[in-house]
Amino acid sequence: MTRKILVLGGAGYIGAHVAKAIALRGDVPIVMDNLSSGRSDFVKWGPLVKADIRETAALDAVFRTFRPDAVMHFAASIEVGLGETDPIGFWNNNVAGALNVLEAMQLHSCRSFVFSSTCAVYGNPERLPLFETHSRRPINTYGRTKLAIEQALEDAARADHIDYAVLRYFNASGASPDGEIGEEHDPETHLIPLALFAAHGTGAPLKVFGSDYETADGSCIRDYIHVSDLARGHLRALDRLFARQESFTCNLGTGQGVSVFEVLQAVERVTGRKVPFSIAPRRDGDPAALYANIEYAKHVLGFVTHRSTINQIVQDAWNYHRHQPGADHLPGTMCSQGG
Repeated sequence: MTRKILVLGGAGYIGAHVAKAIALRGDVPIVMDNLSSGRSDFVKWGPLVKADIRETAALDAVFRTFRPDAVMHFAASIEVGLGETDPIGFWNNNVAGALNVLEAMQLHSCRSFVFSSTCAVYGNPERLPLFETHSRRPINTYGRTKLAIEQALEDAARADHIDYAVLRYFNASGASPDGEIGEEHDPETHLIPLALFAAHGTGAPLKVFGSDYETADGSCIRDYIHVSDLARGHLRALDRLFARQESFTCNLGTGQGVSVFEVLQAVERVTGRKVPFSIAPRRDGDPAALYANIEYAKHVLGFVTHRSTINQIVQDAWNYHRHQPGADHLPGTMCSQGG
């Protein structure tokens, strides 16, 4: 049976990958995005409604027109620094927007909701790897807004208004293997694209924030998951909700930590060029290491990663970036290392 899935923020990096995965399996993604950071050319597999989730009338019209069977929610502000300088704007977009969606779902009798959450809800790790039962003590506005929606979902589920899947991402990275969609933010703040740009002279030398952490090479360690693996996790979560199994929360990561310097080494292997960088002071609130325990995702979703080695992530990211307009002067890849 073909299902219609409302993908909020589906013109963005992760949302577009999920919309594509929905279409490839025979369902219909309906994208609603205000295009403040998303790209209309990333919407190729279903209709695009250009509107903001805080617009009640627009949401109502989408539900009445398309009658979606489920909602996947990616429409949120994600820039951690912006959240600290404009917290009210962050709360308005992330929390008020999500609550508006939940009200519309209740009005239109749509129960299944997959929520894009984050490991930022944990705050500073008390122990590693991070289990879902770890205390939730976010240290920034971004994490606090995501936690607020998690708590709203828990309350709504207890009242039997909704069935939810909360997916706590670690570091989404890479690009679609066919090169159609990749990671582009304005401004770009993520390590892998910045390292690729630095290696090929299309960006400034990379700033490595801290080299004196208590890790093997002194740099921060993070859990990088390929965006295509992340998309598959969303489909597994959606299928669990359609089977009317209980609501759940789980990590989506690899369970493996990779340091900043190991990422730079992968970029050098893939591109054949050194990454120019300088050491900058540590950033406030950056833990030395963050990586997931993924046993619960394996248990409830049968989730395993297919492309999430750091070599494969960087290779796919580079294949995407080197085929973008204006990138024809960049040299080709030197090697391809599978995941």
